[in-house]
Amino acid sequence: MKITIVSGARPNFMKIAPICRAIDAARESGKDITYRIVYTGPEADNSLEASLFSDLNMRKPDTCLGVSAQGQSETAAAIMLAFEKELDAHPAQVILVVDDLTATMSCAIVAKKRGLKVAHVIAGTRSFDMNMPREVNRTIVDAISDYLFTAGMVANRNLNQEGMIPEYIHYVGNILIDNIRYNRHRLIQPRWFDSLGLKKGNYLLLTLNRHDLLDKKAVVQSLLQTVIEKADGMPIVAPLHPYVEKAVKALDLPAANLHILPPQSYLHFGFLINQAKGIVTDSGNIAEEATFLDVPCITLNTYAEHPETWRIGTNELVGENSFALAAALDKLLHGDWKHTTLPDRWDGRTAERIVQTLINGEKL
Repeated sequence: MKITIVSGARPNFMKIAPICRAIDAARESGKDITYRIVYTGPEADNSLEASLFSDLNMRKPDTCLGVSAQGQSETAAAIMLAFEKELDAHPAQVILVVDDLTATMSCAIVAKKRGLKVAHVIAGTRSFDMNMPREVNRTIVDAISDYLFTAGMVANRNLNQEGMIPEYIHYVGNILIDNIRYNRHRLIQPRWFDSLGLKKGNYLLLTLNRHDLLDKKAVVQSLLQTVIEKADGMPIVAPLHPYVEKAVKALDLPAANLHILPPQSYLHFGFLINQAKGIVTDSGNIAEEATFLDVPCITLNTYAEHPETWRIGTNELVGENSFALAAALDKLLHGDWKHTTLPDRWDGRTAERIVQTLINGEKL
């Protein structure tokens, strides 16, 4: 079996790495299975730091399609044309895609039109807001996939309610947890940690990524002021991408305890999550890792792609509401925060289940 694994952005690699390791293990045990990694972005992508693939213990992409960020439609068209050529040169039987990016949708459509099997990892997540481009992407990909690999029973229910073929749905668990389990003992304290006077368990970790949130300057300013005021001098560590750093610095917030840093390597950032007193973020992935690590997490959103993080995990949703954020920070900083109950199948064996399902499917 030849599998082509598609990545459309840096976070996808965290979910691809465990699958690559599981395929390697299956092949070493005598299974006839190989894979090729395709990155849809440019080879010289600044978001892919040199250490990323060694941190994840995986090989670099076999090819980069070289598509740079443009408008949604232009990006989709460029990826589809480039992926057609990739499959002409390197045929495959299964195309495995993750998450809900434009690249995920584009490559899935190309594969399906060529009569290939499509496997969607993290299928069935829904915001039920079709004005979100990612909701459109994930809905289309789920509708045309032959393997729907889900992380939780809520995702299964979503797919069942949409009339997906039951035999296509496979509840395998959360692939992101495979990675944090595998790397937990490999996390590295950044060299600058001590020089900033940080202590384990005595700082807040802040991350922002959503463009739609950053566009609301007054909202962002109110949220950040709330974090700074509630921290009351406690260090706030904020590893930010350049576009986020620019937006935050433009607000000119006076705060000596706010440490804006460049994006961190995977193992350094994992350390910061693991040792934080609490996290304020707009990232679903971080909320999942925080739940596994039993670290309090406040998410600046009204929904979570994996509801387990707030239903039984350490995550709380406050949306873009400064008053809700303030109340949550009061609880967090006073030590009055819930502990996690580990969701079902967050056991680090999701990738094994995915690979075994693909191998068994080839025999049918």
